[in-house]
Amino acid sequence: MKHPSIIITVAAALAFGGAASAQMLPPGYSQFNPLPPPPPPSPKIEAPVVPQLDAPLTQNYTSTPGPSFSDRITSCLEEGAAAGLGPNARAAFSRSCAN
Repeated sequence: MKHPSIIITVAAALAFGGAASAQMLPPGYSQFNPLPPPPPPSPKIEAPVVPQLDAPLTQNYTSTPGPSFSDRITSCLEEGAAAGLGPNARAAFSRSCAN
C-alpha cells in the first residue's frame, strides 16, 4: 500500500513540478538585472582655519539698525507736541516726518 502512494506522489511531482518552477518574463524585459549606478564621489574634507597666536585680532563690526517705524512716529509726535501743534496738525506732521 505504500508503493502505489509513493508512485502517485512522484508522478504528480514530475507532472506539475516543471510548470511551477518556470517564470514568465514580459516582452521587452531582460532576464539580467541592470548594473547599479556608480557610487557618489567622496565628500571633500577641509581642515578648519586655526587662528594664529601672534596675528592681530579682527572683529566684525556691524552698524546698529536704524530706528523702527514706531520709534520714528513717536519722536515725530513728541516734536510736534513740543512745537505746540494741535492733534490734527500733529497727525499730518508725523505722517510727513516719519516717511
